Amino acid sequence: MHTGVKCCAVPPLCHDLGHLPFSHAAEDLLPEGWKHERMSQEIILGKEFEPLWKELKVQLEDVVKLALGKKKCNFEFSDWETILSEIIVGDVFGADRMDYLLRDSYHAGVSYGRFDHYRLIDTLRILPVSQKDSQEPGLGVERGGLESAEALLWARYFMYTQLYFHPTRRIYDIHLMEFLKEWLPGGQFPTEVDKHIDFSDNEVTAGIRKAAADSNEPGHALAKRIISREHFRQVYERSSSEELRALEPGKQVFDGLAAQFGKDEVRRDAYTQTGGSYDFPVYTKAGEIVSSLALSPTLSKVPTFSVDRVYVSMAIRDEAKQWVEKNRDEIITGVIGEEHSSGKLSES
Repeated sequence: MHTGVKCCAVPPLCHDLGHLPFSHAAEDLLPEGWKHERMSQEIILGKEFEPLWKELKVQLEDVVKLALGKKKCNFEFSDWETILSEIIVGDVFGADRMDYLLRDSYHAGVSYGRFDHYRLIDTLRILPVSQKDSQEPGLGVERGGLESAEALLWARYFMYTQLYFHPTRRIYDIHLMEFLKEWLPGGQFPTEVDKHIDFSDNEVTAGIRKAAADSNEPGHALAKRIISREHFRQVYERSSSEELRALEPGKQVFDGLAAQFGKDEVRRDAYTQTGGSYDFPVYTKAGEIVSSLALSPTLSKVPTFSVDRVYVSMAIRDEAKQWVEKNRDEIITGVIGEEHSSGKLSES
């Protein structure tokens, strides 16, 4: 692997090449089997970048490995390549994660995503990670950096709860997806590199403005909704007690509202956070290597974020809200669904 300074900077810069306009919001508008990581690989290996790679004299396989990591590409990784890729894309200490938390926090004007990244970086160490039959090297911290690691993981949780999954922000993701399905040829982003890179935030934003102004444009009504801030409003969010009473309470509410007011008037947002384990090696002052979970009661208590919400159009918001409040218990237990099926439910 080339060790020049320029070449070392290439993989981190290529990590998000395949992101779609407005990032993860449009991820589902790639064909089946495609994710932005695969798109990143296609761009790296495509002819558009050939002159750059020739100038830098890099091995393209090395760039793909480090930019995407072991979980997202099918190449064989050495221990050293695994460590280098983890520095960029690791679930706990990856530079990508540290960067987006700090940057998003700054630009959104909130403090939830901040943590002592200087202390954390200064205490990062390559340490053996116990596997079933071996001890592979992985990223860990010295004991003095454990609190900074805790702060990082809590910062991520708070950014999800307070910013990334703010109800208004999330419904605009849904409206954007609906617009793109009507506006894009075939309802999907192209995967041919030369066509894919023609779409950016700018092209989509211009498309929304044009469609909102012209009733003959595909996606006109949806674009107008976005431009005019006529987004659907939240009328339901799952509570912890309801999780114990029903497997998918949000689906019950969605189905009940859709049956009562029509499916076009209702939207559901259900999501459960994914990510790696918070178990990483810690090098203690006594020279021992100990699991982070053994040293930190806090890490075992970082929740997995999930949300289940239902939104309705402005036209029925007040009526739908009252209907949910009146029938919430019956909806969650499934009684409403049974009454709809038997035709016993009266209009209320």
